[in-house]
Amino acid sequence: MKLKKPKFWDYKKPNFFAYILKPVSFIIEIINSFKKKPLFKNKEIKTICVGNIYIGGTGKTSLSILINEILIKKGIKSCFIKKFYSDQIDEQRLLENKGKLFSSYKRKEALDQAIKEGYEVAIFDDGLQDDSILFDLSFVCFNNLNWIGNGLSIPAGPLRENLNKLKEYQHVVLNGNVENIEYIEKKILNINPKINIHIGEYIPLNLNEFNKQDNYLVFSGIGNHQTFVSMIKKYGFKIIEDIEYPDHYNYTTEDIENILVRSKNLQSKIITTEKDYLRLGQKKTFKIKFIQSYLKISDEAKLINTITQ
Repeated sequence: MKLKKPKFWDYKKPNFFAYILKPVSFIIEIINSFKKKPLFKNKEIKTICVGNIYIGGTGKTSLSILINEILIKKGIKSCFIKKFYSDQIDEQRLLENKGKLFSSYKRKEALDQAIKEGYEVAIFDDGLQDDSILFDLSFVCFNNLNWIGNGLSIPAGPLRENLNKLKEYQHVVLNGNVENIEYIEKKILNINPKINIHIGEYIPLNLNEFNKQDNYLVFSGIGNHQTFVSMIKKYGFKIIEDIEYPDHYNYTTEDIENILVRSKNLQSKIITTEKDYLRLGQKKTFKIKFIQSYLKISDEAKLINTITQ
């Protein structure tokens, strides 16, 4: 979904517009509460869901890739499942570069195909609110910087469901650059004291390709733009300007030309994310480089134990 979130979604408190939309959010929450939960697990394959409550930019794909790497090292035949969206080709390509991906308009159909091909574990990138599948294991991802925004559900705020739904989950992963950890942990544990909280930090891989003495213009169309900018600054890059586009944005030739002109005027180099670079297609240019990164879990041994058991 191409979505540029309204700014008021990420205010610390609801504003006038949020309160106007709050009755609509309340009605949607009531409707969602009547959704039937799936009654049976699929015994032919194990399923792991990496989802979120806050919409977009929570590190689901990064965690899915990490889980796949853990399973492969254990000799377990695992794959990715992702519902097909025509505007999320970037994430699909990223997953395909890291393992076997099954994608369909219905996750259940993709899962059936994985079973036919003999996979032991299916990792779902998104799908926490999918009421057709009962997952063996679920992880709820949050971005440390955005957290829950104004705390309200769509359309008044950025939450897919009420935060109290955390009572139904066993694992939360806080992803980002280790901001606001203690505050967020306290809030989560007040809702569910028994939940397991894992901490994830984004680590860049290809720093040797960049000169930190240069000035940089940064652009991205992802759900956590400011987290990406924060990571780069943390590693000593001099950011002259950053440009944020909607999540899963499809760049036009004019967009790229404007970025190149802006960079020339600022006498700066250009950086974007790997997801955005994959989305450029034929508009790729040697003047635009991307940062590769991976998600490092501080308690990885605990995470590995959770997954393999």
